[in-house]
Amino acid sequence: MAASHALASGMGGIRTAGDLVARMEMTQGMRLDEAKAHVAEKLGVSPADLSDPTIMKDVRAQKGFGRIPVQELTYPRDAQCLEAKFNIAEALGIRINSLEKFQQRIGAPAHV
Repeated sequence: MAASHALASGMGGIRTAGDLVARMEMTQGMRLDEAKAHVAEKLGVSPADLSDPTIMKDVRAQKGFGRIPVQELTYPRDAQCLEAKFNIAEALGIRINSLEKFQQRIGAPAHV
C-alpha cells in the first residue's frame, strides 16, 4: 500500500502535465481550459500535447522536470526531486510551498 501511495501521490517531485494544470487551477484560481492553455504556453506545446505521453516525456527531459522512473529510464544527470520542482516553478513562474520551506531551512534566498 505504501508503495502504491508513493507512486500515485509523490513521484519524487516529478509532475505530469495534469499535475501542473491542477496546480494552476488550485493556486491561481484558473478554470480548466485557462489552466491548460497557460501550462501549454509556458511549456511551448499545444493544449492537446499535454495529454500525449510521448511529447510530454520529451518536454520533461528538455525542461529538467525529471523522468517518471516506473515508465522511463532514468540517468544520474536527470533532474530529480527538489531540482525538478525548482525547474517546474521557474518554467511556470509560480511559488511552491515545499520549495519555500526548504529555502527557509537552509537560509537561501527565495527562488521564484
